[in-house]
Formats: sequence, structure tokens, C-alpha cells
Amino acid sequence: MKISKKSFMIMLAAAMLVFTGCSKDKEEPKQSPAEENQQDTATEEKQADQTNDEQQNAGTDFIVKAKPQRIEHMHGIGYPGNDEGLYVASHNGIKIYKDGQWFETAAEKHDYMGFQAVKDGFYSSGHPEEGSSLKNPLGLVKSTDLGKSIEKVAFYGESDFHFLSASYLDHSLYVINEQPNSKLDAGVYVSKDNAESWKQVALNGFEANTFGMIAVHPDKGDTFAMATKEGVFASNDSGQTVKENGDYDMVTAAAFSKESLYISPVEDQKIKLVKIDQEKEGVELPIPTLAYDNPITYIAADYEEQGRLAFITILNDLYESTDGGQTWKQLLVNGKIK
Repeated sequence: MKISKKSFMIMLAAAMLVFTGCSKDKEEPKQSPAEENQQDTATEEKQADQTNDEQQNAGTDFIVKAKPQRIEHMHGIGYPGNDEGLYVASHNGIKIYKDGQWFETAAEKHDYMGFQAVKDGFYSSGHPEEGSSLKNPLGLVKSTDLGKSIEKVAFYGESDFHFLSASYLDHSLYVINEQPNSKLDAGVYVSKDNAESWKQVALNGFEANTFGMIAVHPDKGDTFAMATKEGVFASNDSGQTVKENGDYDMVTAAAFSKESLYISPVEDQKIKLVKIDQEKEGVELPIPTLAYDNPITYIAADYEEQGRLAFITILNDLYESTDGGQTWKQLLVNGKIK
């Protein structure tokens, strides 16, 4: 499918609307500072003092207990294979949920976009933290030490990839390039050699009017699915050909486990989570009731621990399951770490 620059930008702009919610007016509940802090100030001050003491005792540790805070912008979740925690990529660095507690990085608090967990760490894009010597934007970067350092993989100082995905094991990389850079025009691209070379994805058979999130199979880098406002489209040949998978009106998020594809369709003003096994019809999983203006924006499946899943919503409610989506524990309410 050939896509002109003009039509590509229109399609991408429409896709971005999916991930800013189904309602035009409500992204986060609006509260005054007095309403927000009246009940929690004393408790949070006590917790902050406690956290500061723990961090001082920890010396120069890079991963520290998270201070009380509200995570207002989340740009991806995942389970990197070099740690046991659930990682949340935010506007202010990486947050990690592990052993029933929240942690964060003591430094390198970059605005990570397009976050993707892999076997030995994570790929990402985005913008450096204020005061950093790194160029803005970051381009395509990778970390194998929990975010303590980042490898400049490609397009450093050139591009910010909001839509980025990678295979967990073979590191096949897919990006939606919004603006031309030194090597790529606007479009969808795949790399099989750690970003040394790129091939534009043909997307023959793609019938949607929007692009959206790409989910790559963890150990089959030729297989991916794209969530769009017109449904989910899948490919087994690195995107040269695609076909619609199931009959869904709108899909806001997608992720693969070893055996299944998880998607979040919106149907009849209901937010759903559906598990699709190979050549089988999708099975709806029981999830907590979500308001129509609070769709699921990201899904993650742990490659190393079967049945461990997580999803986050546009209002920053984070849920995790350890039994394949039959029961859920809420880890964040409106992004708040207490």
C-alpha cells in the first residue's frame, strides 16, 4: 500500500486520537490543589521523609524506593527480561513495580516514549531530562542496565518515535516515522539488524484509515499486529501483507505473549480485553469495569512468567494479573504512588 506524505500525516493524526481517549473533553479528572492534597498531605509528607531516609541509607543505588507522586503521563509498560519488575515509562523516567513496592531511578529521568521491553533490557525513544547533556530528541535508544545508561542506536538528535515496537528475543524493530529524517521518509519501517538498515513496510491489504500501536510477537519477529480505529490488522511477513484479525470496530492497544495476542477493543461504549489464540476466535477476559472515557492504552505480557499480564488506561489506572487475566490487582489509581 503506497502512502503519500500528506495522507500519512492525516492517518497518523487520526491514530493519535485513539490514544488520547474516546472523549474530546476529558483526559484526567480536574481537581484543585486543595482538593487533591487536603486528605493526603500529612501522610505523604511522612512517607516522603521515610523514603528520603531509606535512600540516604542506600548510598548511591540507582534503583530507589519511589517517592509519593502522581505519574501524569505514561508512554508504555513492559517486563524486561533482565529484571523481575513491571516497568512503566513516564514523562519523568522509569517507574518499577516489584515485590509489592514501587521503585524509580535516582537519575536518568528521561521522558521515555515508545517504550518496549526485550530480553536484555528495553528500547525507547523520547526526550532527555532537563539539564541532561544528551541531544533532543533521543532517537532510538536501548538500555541493558535498568536505565542507568542508554545506547544511542539510531537517529540520535533527529527523531522521536511515539510508535515503536520490538520482538522480545530476536530484536526485530518496527517504527512509525512521523517526520522524515536523514535515512527514512514518513512511513512504517522494519529493521532486522539492530537499526543498521531499514525497509519500508508495504502493508498490502491494509484497509484501515489510521495507523496505531504495533505489537510484535516475542520470538517471531516477522509477526506483528497493529491496533487501529478500524480494528486490528496482523502480518506474518514483516508487514508486506496484512489482513484484518477478527471483526472489531476500534482497538486501542495490543500485545503478544508466547501463544496469544491480547487486544483491547471498544464496543458499544464498553472497554474490553480479548485474548486471541492462533486460528481461534477471541475470548473476552474478565476485567474491572472501565468508563468509556478511560480506554486501555497499553498492554504487556511477561515472556518469562506465563499468565502475568498488565494494562494501563488513559486515566493512568494500572492493573496486573498473575493468572492469565482471570483476576486483577490495581497497582495505580489515577497514576498515584503513595
